[in-house]
Amino acid sequence: MQTEFQVETTGPGLYEFTDHAAEWLEGRASDGLLTLFVRHTSCSLLVQENADPDVQRDLLAWLDRLVPRADTPDMRYLRHRSEGPDDMPAHIKAAHLPVSLQVPVSGGRMRLGTWQGLYLVEHRDAPHLRRIAAHFA
Repeated sequence: MQTEFQVETTGPGLYEFTDHAAEWLEGRASDGLLTLFVRHTSCSLLVQENADPDVQRDLLAWLDRLVPRADTPDMRYLRHRSEGPDDMPAHIKAAHLPVSLQVPVSGGRMRLGTWQGLYLVEHRDAPHLRRIAAHFA
C-alpha cells in the first residue's frame, strides 16, 4: 500500500506530519512497517520530540551553526550557489540527516513514543511544497 504526503513549508523549520500518517493508517487493523522517503535533496525527515518547541528551535540553531549560509566567510569555498546562499547548505544538512524513516505499526497505529512525532525538516529559506512517499507493508 502506498501514498504520498504533501507538506507546505514557509522557510526553515520542523513541520510535523504525524497526523497525516496516522489518518492514512487508521482503520487498518494490521501490523507492519511504515517506510517514509522525502523526494527532495534539500530537506530531511526526523522522528523528534513534539512536546517542547524549544527542542525544535535548538535543533535548527545547531544545524545553522554546523552549516552556515554560503554567504558567510567560513563557507566561501562552496561553489554551488545558483539558487542562493541557502541552497548548498541545505544539501549539506540533508546529507547529515535522514531522508527516509521506518516506523513499526501495530494494529494500524504507529509505535511512536509518547513525545515523538514525524517531521519534515525544511532547510531552504523560500516556501516549498515537499512530497513524502509512504509505503506500508
